[in-house]
Amino acid sequence: MAEVICLCNEVLDEDLREYLDAHLIDSIDDLREQASICNKCMQCQDLVEGEIYLARLRRQRAAGQF
Repeated sequence: MAEVICLCNEVLDEDLREYLDAHLIDSIDDLREQASICNKCMQCQDLVEGEIYLARLRRQRAAGQF
C-alpha cells in the first residue's frame, strides 16, 4: 500500500520511486529544480533523500556496478 512521503505536496512513495527511476536525480536539490515533488518544508527531507539514495543504488546495480 502506498504511503504519503511528502505531506505538503501529497506525493506518494510509489510515485516518487517511479519518478526517480525514470529521471537521473542525485540530490534533493536536483529534485526541487526538476519537479514539483519536494519543496523546502523540510518535513519529509530525510525520507526523500533516502529514496534518492535507493534509486541511485538501483541504477548502479542495473548498470552492473557495485
